Amino acid sequence: MSTSFTHARATQTAPGERVDFGRRVLVVRRRGIAVRLEWRSVLVCAALALAAAGMAVLALMTGSYRLGPDQVLSALAGGETGLVHDIVVEWRLPRVAAALVFGAALGASGAVLQSLLRNPLADPGIIGFTQGSYTGALIVILVVNGTYWQLVGGALLGGMATALAVYVLAYKQGVQGFRLIVVGIGVSAMLESLNIWLVLKADLEQAMAAAAWGAGSLNGVSWDQVAIGGAAITVLLLLAGLLSRPMRQMELGDDAAASQGVRVAPARLWLIVVGVALTATVTAASGPIVFISLVAPQIARRLARTARIALAPAAFVGALLCLAADYIAQHLAPTPLPVGVVTVVLGGGYLGWLLFTEARRRL
Repeated sequence: MSTSFTHARATQTAPGERVDFGRRVLVVRRRGIAVRLEWRSVLVCAALALAAAGMAVLALMTGSYRLGPDQVLSALAGGETGLVHDIVVEWRLPRVAAALVFGAALGASGAVLQSLLRNPLADPGIIGFTQGSYTGALIVILVVNGTYWQLVGGALLGGMATALAVYVLAYKQGVQGFRLIVVGIGVSAMLESLNIWLVLKADLEQAMAAAAWGAGSLNGVSWDQVAIGGAAITVLLLLAGLLSRPMRQMELGDDAAASQGVRVAPARLWLIVVGVALTATVTAASGPIVFISLVAPQIARRLARTARIALAPAAFVGALLCLAADYIAQHLAPTPLPVGVVTVVLGGGYLGWLLFTEARRRL
């Protein structure tokens, strides 16, 4: 494997003035395959990974039984036994790992959809995909009373069915991003009403459990759920990485992408499937954790200073946001809250700011 750095040639236009026509790029070559990574994006991902690691240690330290950082690191390295090991590895670490993995999935899902639709409002929660996954999971919980695998299947089928319905209703000589978002908002509103009706018609005990789960919570997440969800999310993230090249070309428009050899319709279909599957996997394990998919890609784009939305920075930002939101919900709120409550508050404020700035830009 070889690694090299390249950058576009800079041109001197006037004394003291320099125009740079490119960004420094990290090129990794192995067995005839070359991967080009923007150097700033690599640094941003590394900084976000360090911040997430620090946040994870803080979360593992904090609780009714407080631990020191040396105890946490020793337990993670296998040097602790007894109560400290059980607290760190068996009780707290599954929740932290779930927040990181699920947050990365949500960030990547938002990046895929926002890049595909070329719109910063393209969030799975706004355009109905999250509500569809929630509807499928609710049917399994309240009607079928199924197992965890049935819950995963119901969430995935619900999300895919919603995506198909939105796609068909928004199709008119192609799919435009704005039309799909408007149709998705309408479908999301109808599904939300259906979800409320399902909860109201259920038994009291089932309804309370479904309502608590529907707020988006990491309470009770086990290692099995982390392992199963993590394996599925890893495969989906790899697929998203393989689709990143046609995704970038489609940002220029369908005609431009087709002129460069991209089969637009199949690529768009696969990207939607990957984006919905990432959201559905998280929804099946923890309920609908909303707004991380909306916020993470835009924060990542500003940190990396890229004109497009990159998958890796968005995934790292999503992981950090989800873990920080869960820490706030569990340890800084007056009473422990589901993580979805905190993400709604933070994401709602960001959505208001985004709508305000977009309106000012159009004036």
